[in-house]
Amino acid sequence: MKFGIIKERKNPPDKRVVLSPTLCQNVLHKHSEVQIVVESSDIRVFSDKEYLEKNIEIASKMESCNVLLGVKEVPITALIPNKKYFFFSHTIKKQVYNRNLLRTILDKNIELYDHEVITNIKGQRLVAFGRYAGIVGAYNGIRAYGLKFNLFELPKAEYLMDQAALITELNKIQLPNIKILLTGRGRVGNGAREMLDAMNIRKVNVSEYLEGDYNEPVYCQIDASEYNKRKDGVRGNKADFFKNPEEYKSNFFRFAKVSDFYIAGHFYGDGAPFLYTREDAKHSEFKIKVVADVSCDIDGPVATTIRSSTIADPIYGYEPQSETEIDYKDKNAIAVMAVDNLPAELPRDASDGFGEAFSKYVIPAFFNGDKDGILERARMTSNGKLTKRYKYLQDYVDGK
Repeated sequence: MKFGIIKERKNPPDKRVVLSPTLCQNVLHKHSEVQIVVESSDIRVFSDKEYLEKNIEIASKMESCNVLLGVKEVPITALIPNKKYFFFSHTIKKQVYNRNLLRTILDKNIELYDHEVITNIKGQRLVAFGRYAGIVGAYNGIRAYGLKFNLFELPKAEYLMDQAALITELNKIQLPNIKILLTGRGRVGNGAREMLDAMNIRKVNVSEYLEGDYNEPVYCQIDASEYNKRKDGVRGNKADFFKNPEEYKSNFFRFAKVSDFYIAGHFYGDGAPFLYTREDAKHSEFKIKVVADVSCDIDGPVATTIRSSTIADPIYGYEPQSETEIDYKDKNAIAVMAVDNLPAELPRDASDGFGEAFSKYVIPAFFNGDKDGILERARMTSNGKLTKRYKYLQDYVDGK
């Protein structure tokens, strides 16, 4: 079976790749049935030369490949009919801007496997960039804090080589005695925590965070059971919350009253309450002045996120009373960092981490009869139609 690593063509350019040169070589050593061809690219973080040095073939066309591997959406004009494709299609939530992409995939008889739905039998994702979103998001948030208050200037993450370089820069600065709140204990939240720990910022528990005063910066990492509570007053838990989110209301404001800097690294599901609303942000006791919204749900659970930002221009200001965007350095502004493709700022590390998981879980599934159902769960289209699991998208495809 021949796998092709395609050139990323979406704009703005993305330097990430599914398999690095070293991982390509590892796959070839483990699976004698595999061939790998890499489409030439002047964008990719790993150069053509690096692949050639590992004896990986570079080609200008991918028509001879059976399976094509990409990261971001493939432009409609670049789709090759009758192939198997892996990439983030951003269609599973019926995103209107990608409706024509899914229609074209069906018209061209393409078998689409979406990275976002590569899961184990419990529905847990097996390949993801979330850890790197958390790593870069925490760094960018601290950078935004320094710029907001003219305390220090960190270089942009995109100009640094890897996570170690980010940590080196963070350890050159001194944060004031602020309280940092981090939501989420998954890949994103724990990636952000890595950076706070690397700075030797003291971690405190919920009661210490809410009640204590400190002569140093501290942080508190919380999950859904700590920023939500049941409406009926019965003691809830995380499992009950995810099962019955509509039975809960936000208990976040108690954290907003004492926090200076907030890193949003949680997962937000349908039916769950907002962490804080625009009305909450208007309250005189709402203390947060910098938000690093790694999750980046627009007009959603983190109400100060009114749009995504870009790697080129990552910070904007939100003025709570008027609910409008202003200069983030304005004294009335909450500075918001809401870049929606954060791992692209750390492309080498992110590609390595993603590729390790992809080569561990996905590649073997092609040769073991898909015994764990990994391919079947991720297959969105087949024979020009939506598969059973994704039939719910038919109205979306039809434009209804």
